[in-house]
Amino acid sequence: MKYFLLLAVGIALAFRPFTAPSTQGAWRKTNGSETTMLLVADNYFMQTVYTPTQFLSTRGGTWKQDGTKLTMNIEFDSADSTRVGQSQTAEMAYSATQMAIITPNGQQVMTRVDEPGDQTPMAGLWRITARANNEGAMTPMQRGARKTLKLLTGTRFQWAAINPETKQFSGTGGGTYTLKDGKYTETIDFFSRDNSRVGKSLTFDNKLTGTDWLHTGLSSTGGKVNEVWSRER
Repeated sequence: MKYFLLLAVGIALAFRPFTAPSTQGAWRKTNGSETTMLLVADNYFMQTVYTPTQFLSTRGGTWKQDGTKLTMNIEFDSADSTRVGQSQTAEMAYSATQMAIITPNGQQVMTRVDEPGDQTPMAGLWRITARANNEGAMTPMQRGARKTLKLLTGTRFQWAAINPETKQFSGTGGGTYTLKDGKYTETIDFFSRDNSRVGKSLTFDNKLTGTDWLHTGLSSTGGKVNEVWSRER
């Protein structure tokens, strides 16, 4: 009994609330072969659960932090579409390198993967706004409820194709990225549509023009990629 009391006190001290640091960046929790990865940037989050051989689930939406109070408005949830449109509130507590998200159902403790100061010019929330047609001309994409978003921290990325109005989830993928000498390289850790692509690296010519991000290269299936992504606020 004494052991459990000491353990409870230790946890409370390790994660006692104080002036909250920024939650922007990437966070990870592991349980055996299972990884939970949380990305937060530009007041948006994406959280995905996967193993080396299987994509399990993902969800995401807006992320509002007010001190140690957290409010998440869900825009997509591959495991349960009925949660789309709902809000979830939580308390947060911190140690030097960890964050606990505490809800009535329990707490989830995650370890920081990258720091807010690690952010590259790519860090933030992006939305695809144009794509080259068969003739090579860029075709703008009409803005609507259906959208493809890409969220980047200092070291990690995730994209998701969603429609919050119909609660449809169409696909996602993510992993790590590097940015060097005008080249943007993604290495895939999970892909909901085809797990055989996990481990592959894709390199694109990369250019930032104001709030637009242009990249060209080849997809994981060898098809040509010529896209414009714009910052989503």
